[in-house]
Amino acid sequence: MKPLRTILTATLLLGALAVALAVHAGDAKSGKDTYPLTTCVVSGEKLGGDMGAPVIYIYKDPKIKNDPGREVRFCCPNCLKDFKKDPAKYLKKIDDAAAAAAKK
Repeated sequence: MKPLRTILTATLLLGALAVALAVHAGDAKSGKDTYPLTTCVVSGEKLGGDMGAPVIYIYKDPKIKNDPGREVRFCCPNCLKDFKKDPAKYLKKIDDAAAAAAKK
């Protein structure tokens, strides 16, 4: 059962990476910001609001060799600490928002 879970986890991570790379490619081609959220993925606070400029973090999955990383934006450094406790939970929120934006 453990090998199956490993395969499923790897498949989900690769899918998430593909979405992130597609979003990043859109940034480079269009010159506009395609980050799918306007709020902090952890707190829900508006990015660039009362907390000042967003904290930008490049998450690199330690399970993926040569991972180019994914941009994640937070309202403050404290949210980054919370993100690091359970990255998959928050990356899923970003992926869901990117998928919803792609459907529009």
